[in-house]
Amino acid sequence: MNIQINPLAEQRLTQILGDQPGYIKLFYDTEGCGCDGITVLKIVSAPDNGDIEVQAGSLPFLVSGQQAIYFEESMRLDADEKFPSYKLSSDSTFYSNNVKNRDVRPS
Repeated sequence: MNIQINPLAEQRLTQILGDQPGYIKLFYDTEGCGCDGITVLKIVSAPDNGDIEVQAGSLPFLVSGQQAIYFEESMRLDADEKFPSYKLSSDSTFYSNNVKNRDVRPS
């Protein structure tokens, strides 16, 4: 699996990671959202068992092996200066234009 990331999205995610060790985990969240689920970029300190590495340039991306079926093999993650969230898409589908990040690393 691979994700092409536009420069602004890469810059924002690099700032969020900061100096702390961490990974960006593509996550399909179904808890407490009152709908079928939403795509989130979870910032985690370490991979979980079963996580799969996603090729995303210089950024350390992961996806749960169980959730990989929700995503296509090649995707794009874009950011726009006018919006704080990200847009995740592929050649055949549009996942969301409101993908947010959630840092769950211990403080």
